[in-house]
Amino acid sequence: MKLRSREVVGGIEGLPKRALFKACGYQDADLRRPLVAIANSWSRVVPGHVHLRALADAVAEGIRCAGGTPMEFNTIAICDGICMGTEGMRYSLPSREVIADSVELMLEAYRFDAVVAIASCDKIEPGMLMGIARVDLPSIMLTGGPMLPGEWRGKRIDVITAFEAVGEVKSGRLKEQEALEIEERCCPTPGSCAGMFTANTMACVIEALGMSLPGVSTCPAVSSEKLKLARKTGEQVMGLLRRGIRPSTILTRSAFENAITVDMALGGSTNTVLHLPAIAKEVGITLPLEVFDRLSKRVPQLCSLRPGGQHMVVDLHEAGGIPALMKQLGGLIKRTPLTVTGKTVGSNLKGWKVVENGVIRPLSRPYQRRGGIAILYGSLAPGGAVLKTAGLKNLKFSGKARVFEKEEAAVRAISEKKIRRGEVVVIRYEGPKGGPGMREMLSATSLLAGMGMLEEVALVTDGRFSGGTRGMCVGHVSPEAAEGGPIALVRDGDEILIDAREGRLELLVEEAELKEREKGFRPPKPELRGYLKFYAEHASSASEGAVRK
Repeated sequence: MKLRSREVVGGIEGLPKRALFKACGYQDADLRRPLVAIANSWSRVVPGHVHLRALADAVAEGIRCAGGTPMEFNTIAICDGICMGTEGMRYSLPSREVIADSVELMLEAYRFDAVVAIASCDKIEPGMLMGIARVDLPSIMLTGGPMLPGEWRGKRIDVITAFEAVGEVKSGRLKEQEALEIEERCCPTPGSCAGMFTANTMACVIEALGMSLPGVSTCPAVSSEKLKLARKTGEQVMGLLRRGIRPSTILTRSAFENAITVDMALGGSTNTVLHLPAIAKEVGITLPLEVFDRLSKRVPQLCSLRPGGQHMVVDLHEAGGIPALMKQLGGLIKRTPLTVTGKTVGSNLKGWKVVENGVIRPLSRPYQRRGGIAILYGSLAPGGAVLKTAGLKNLKFSGKARVFEKEEAAVRAISEKKIRRGEVVVIRYEGPKGGPGMREMLSATSLLAGMGMLEEVALVTDGRFSGGTRGMCVGHVSPEAAEGGPIALVRDGDEILIDAREGRLELLVEEAELKEREKGFRPPKPELRGYLKFYAEHASSASEGAVRK
């Protein structure tokens, strides 16, 4: 077993470097063993991360017991829920690339032999996986696990209940004191927010990719089972090191198709359509929207989890988790890809059972015959757009446009009850370049939900949506307004058609009229500085994963 770390600590040339490590408390015996990084996104700022220190300790114990020396470092972490609806949200998606870069920098600079990446939450999980895939050391991910749901007046609640409570108060459907009670009860433990929002969706697809141990993604953050899986993760990375198993041998096209298949069956977050292509790019695989479109038409939705349904991620865990779902999917799952267990998907699924508790339906009785995400094309989105169909009662909507140049203006109009039923709210200049940063529109959609208008109003944006969004909400419209896409030409009163069954997003305006509107069109040029300026100059289209060019 050839160790990269010998470049740093081996021989007489390593003497001064060993001395520096000894200043950290390491001893000669530690430095003779493989040096295994623990990339941890722990902080005291994010609820999904406050428990990760304990998990890192368990991982370190597993590494030591298996003959390695753990060395921990941290990455940044932004909580979308806390930043939602503010200028801070512009920094969330761009942070994914910073996280990937920071992981690459640390792993390459210190010449680590292997790595365990510990993360929770949207952007952090894919950013970590992008970094370890790029460096291609023996690697394994440990995701932090879901928060337990809260309870209020006999009902299970979560953070989306709190977001929607704002609209309920504004519409008079809920008293402010009741909303404050929800605030106190909706997030009772650490962990990723309790529904199948982006954080838990990404954890599930990472497990489906084969990059974390079976059962990890749905195992509750505060359980003793999580600590046991953390220790086992530390032990297992040493097995990967001994066998030379790297992300490039696990992250194959078949593995990515398995992950998308699981996502469709879960009815998970639309943000996976950004993150999976970005991860695939790191191992030289292209995942165009057409792959998501093809699988969405083939894979039925077998689970109905929050926000579209009432089941929580802990319910999915009790049903057997992602391995049980993959087993239920039968021939739709490819069995041959290798995983971090050192075994194939098919070997991992042997003996795994589906607990019949109503959470994972059989193929013969799905929630809907197609997957929980639809890809739309048409005159309003020639480059594609994304719609979460999970939980939708109607898959077709048409109405007159109400156009807003940024999220805040739309939120203000919704709050002031200026949006009429049957309208299509268009929010533009929120894409990767135009935002910049491609903010999530959860504040707008939650207000509509809380005011009881979710089924009567549609929302279309070149921005994106939270995994907690529900309703007729179309995001990732490409090309975005800042690049001169058709969404930039929409005017109040234009008729818009959304048809998820046919995969269409149409601006029903005569072509001659649109050509007239194009004359002299110039997108606004916001004053930018710092990282947002850099990101806006280098971000690709949402249809390409909003990766940095």
